[in-house]
Amino acid sequence: MSIDWDALRVRARELCTHAYAPYSDFPVGAAALVDDGRMVAGCNVENAGYGVTLCAECGLISDLVATGGGRLVAFACVNALGEPLMPCGRCRQLLYEFGGDDLLLDTPQGIWPMSRVLPQAFGPDDLTHVTGR
Repeated sequence: MSIDWDALRVRARELCTHAYAPYSDFPVGAAALVDDGRMVAGCNVENAGYGVTLCAECGLISDLVATGGGRLVAFACVNALGEPLMPCGRCRQLLYEFGGDDLLLDTPQGIWPMSRVLPQAFGPDDLTHVTGR
């Protein structure tokens, strides 16, 4: 599958303009390519109770699930300047669940596989190993 990184970055920048970030003034947009060719996207949504703020990746995963699921193949996340951002730890785990080791991420240092971004990740296989289901 061919990955159009420019299209992912453009979509992420578009979503950044829809972010709700009145507290930090730090809008974030994210876009990803799904294994069936769809593009999914999300933006951050802040809350006065900071602990319930949603990262852009959360919206992206919700878009993925709501539109039929699938596996993420490539992911881009940007700030208001259009610069690549690294997902926070929680979001790395969230992306891993839906993309695994081979998910490619657009990082400030280039394109990296998830296995490099989140080495030795905990995932569904760890649960299956113990529970047998």
